[in-house]
Amino acid sequence: MAGKPRNLGLSYIDKTGVRRWREWRGIKDTLVDYGWWCVMWKDMIKFVLQSPIQVVKGIFRYRWMLTYLTLPQFIDRQLEGMRGVQLRAGHALYDIIIKHTIDIIADSFNADQNIGGKKSLADRIVCFDELVPTELMAGFPNLIGIPVQTIPIFLSSMINQQLPPVYLDAIENFGVPADVCPLPSAEAGVAAEGDFPIFGKCFIACNMPCDGSIMTTSFQDRYFKLPTYCLGVPLRYNDDVDAQKYAVEELRGCIKFIEDHTGEKFDWDAFAKALESYNEVTRFHLDLWEINRTDHPQVTGPTPWLYRMYTYHLHGGMDQRFNKADKRVRRLMTDAYEKHLPCSAEMRHKALVWSCPANYYTNFSNWLEQCWGIVSVMDMETHISQVIIDTSTPETMLEGVALTYQRATMRKHTKGGYRNAVDEMWRVAEEYNVDTIIMYDQISCKGMDGLQGIFDEQARERNINFIWVQQDLMDPRTISRRDMRRQVNQYMTSVLRETPVDPTLLDFDDCDAF
Repeated sequence: MAGKPRNLGLSYIDKTGVRRWREWRGIKDTLVDYGWWCVMWKDMIKFVLQSPIQVVKGIFRYRWMLTYLTLPQFIDRQLEGMRGVQLRAGHALYDIIIKHTIDIIADSFNADQNIGGKKSLADRIVCFDELVPTELMAGFPNLIGIPVQTIPIFLSSMINQQLPPVYLDAIENFGVPADVCPLPSAEAGVAAEGDFPIFGKCFIACNMPCDGSIMTTSFQDRYFKLPTYCLGVPLRYNDDVDAQKYAVEELRGCIKFIEDHTGEKFDWDAFAKALESYNEVTRFHLDLWEINRTDHPQVTGPTPWLYRMYTYHLHGGMDQRFNKADKRVRRLMTDAYEKHLPCSAEMRHKALVWSCPANYYTNFSNWLEQCWGIVSVMDMETHISQVIIDTSTPETMLEGVALTYQRATMRKHTKGGYRNAVDEMWRVAEEYNVDTIIMYDQISCKGMDGLQGIFDEQARERNINFIWVQQDLMDPRTISRRDMRRQVNQYMTSVLRETPVDPTLLDFDDCDAF
């Protein structure tokens, strides 16, 4: 049902993204929001007090560390305008992400040789790329797996849009062209600035979804100076039986490599236990998607994407807190669905969001919902592997992990041919009964650009609203958040001739905001 405009845009100080006042959500929801806000600050303060010297050293040593002190503002952006189940589910899921991220930062700082960390802890760490299957580390319960790029740049770029340009400028000064994808460029820039913590016995790399990422990995390999294993993941994975055999052998080779360089033996029982936990997380996402296919979706916007990406790449089945949060949210959304409660103030359009989103505008789908009533019920980065792994034997476990990581973020839809990029999108659009598709045009990637004519023609045939939104992944200087909003505004006012749900969100300047 339509509600009164909430005038959310009036609460911000111009250009800053800083609120003049906190959002009033009614007594119950305001108390819920404030309660979770207190929990967040408790976790952050606890983290500082546990290792105050290392934290202070990290703040002064690494530019990106200050970004994490703005986490409360980041969560506010993701949950702006939300009420009821949306608010409660969002807070419950983001809470676990925050707790797990804090644990990774704590391990990193306590082991970091740049700031006097413990060598004994550093020698228990295995470093790996973002798309390496984390589940493998569950088979080494005495070791710690840390995704070396995730904390310094990938997650921090989501929290603070001002951070990546520093690292992009740094690597461009080395001669890297400015039109390279900002993700691998920023990661290389972190290395150029010496802003990666130093620890670990070995480094697990992989063939990332794009050539730029592969080149960055080689650059990081020279930076870390660690024994490196490159995990080869088949890119044409749909039909090739030999490709699956190769993928399993690559995982076996990776396990042996870790064993050889750490002295630890792989524990198949611990591995199986973690995979059962991982399967439960996958089942939770399948349940969420099932509800979102209906006319009464419950958890929408940026939350499913951010939570799915985090659990898929970093959970690894080893942190039971995720499973507890899933059970809590499953109860909330199931009860709300059975009561046919609305997920937003006004749902005018059900939308599918496709292609790679902008790290510097993670709450863009929330803005779509609050400003125009465009509710994102599924997105490409969320719609990745749905494999339930068979844990009966070591072979079936490796086969399941291999299948899962061939269908990772970006890999699933940008590799493997036309049907994965185009046909899959239309299949998902029909499955979720959407009337609108938001197509990100990541201008430095250029992957989807070559298919623009096909997408537009097929959208017209299906009578689907198809909105192209240009962005530059990690560089807000090229296309700002405001520019992204203007593209949607133009389509909604000129093509659909609609008026916004909240006119105060139509145009505002947040160029200087985090």
